[in-house]
Amino acid sequence: MKKRILKFTKWTILICLIAFIVKGCIPTKLDMPSIKPRTTTQYWNLPTGSKIAYTHIAGKGEKKPYPIIYLHGGPGGYVYTKNIETLGKLSSLGYDVYLYDQVGCGLSERLEDVSEYTAVRHVKDLEAIIKLLGSEKVILVGQSWGGSLATLYAADNSNKVDRIVFTCPGAIKPANEALEKIKAPDSLNLKEPYNPNAKILPIVLDPRYVSIGVWSRFFGKKLASDEEADAYLTKMANAFTKGLVSNPANVLKEEGGAGSYCNLNTSVSYGSLEDPRTKLKNSKIPVLVMKGQYDNIDWGYTKEYLDLFNNNQFKLIPNAGHQIFAEQAELYTKTIGDFLTK
Repeated sequence: MKKRILKFTKWTILICLIAFIVKGCIPTKLDMPSIKPRTTTQYWNLPTGSKIAYTHIAGKGEKKPYPIIYLHGGPGGYVYTKNIETLGKLSSLGYDVYLYDQVGCGLSERLEDVSEYTAVRHVKDLEAIIKLLGSEKVILVGQSWGGSLATLYAADNSNKVDRIVFTCPGAIKPANEALEKIKAPDSLNLKEPYNPNAKILPIVLDPRYVSIGVWSRFFGKKLASDEEADAYLTKMANAFTKGLVSNPANVLKEEGGAGSYCNLNTSVSYGSLEDPRTKLKNSKIPVLVMKGQYDNIDWGYTKEYLDLFNNNQFKLIPNAGHQIFAEQAELYTKTIGDFLTK
């Protein structure tokens, strides 16, 4: 009897595995939005081979010497229209403001070879953009993963950075996971955001999405078109972004700019990165670190920025989550403007 049960169990597992693999090979049509160019959209063709979409808001009145460059989150995120609206207001202070979609994201071109999506590639693209702008120095505003990217850039180009604004920055790469154990001071009164994992899990475990990820990460191949893969990440974003705000009702509507292969493969490259911390240990770059009261990033990762960059300011934004600009747009812009002009 036991042998029959064991045999039945083995065959059941085998059939389920075969069904999973077969389903993973069948293309899926998801009804998700697809981002469209704005009237402000322009393009850079970089010497790195990346075609990058960007928006430029020209500084008004007396021009400031250094432009602001916004680095969005992800990897695999994109520039929201809300980002353009909020950061664009800094142009009234005389700053040229540039917001660009990283390669493989938003309105920027997707790469054929997914193995080229690496953190180093994103740094090289940023270096090329800054060289193209011809400015002696720049001001970087890094959101989430964008903060990690700003740090990687600054490690090798500190002479090109005037200031950095970190808004709910992600872990410095390669990440020191021991920092997750550091508890925030009670005085900050940090709050836990909404946890969307129950809504995300069915998408993460979808046979088609699992297969796309396996082929991308382990074989460097596109099992699905960029459109199909991006639609899966957009579907996931519709769920997980509700945990990026203090109140899920305030979540931004997804515009369809998710870059799935960029998301899947860039993170694979973190382990091979040269540690930027040693190069920044004595950095004099002025930095502002902003954190939402409901930010989902562990306090230890935020604290590392304050420990690494000695010339720092810290600002806790109440009633805001990971996407401060989505809920506290006015305070977000004012805090950045005050830091830049004082």
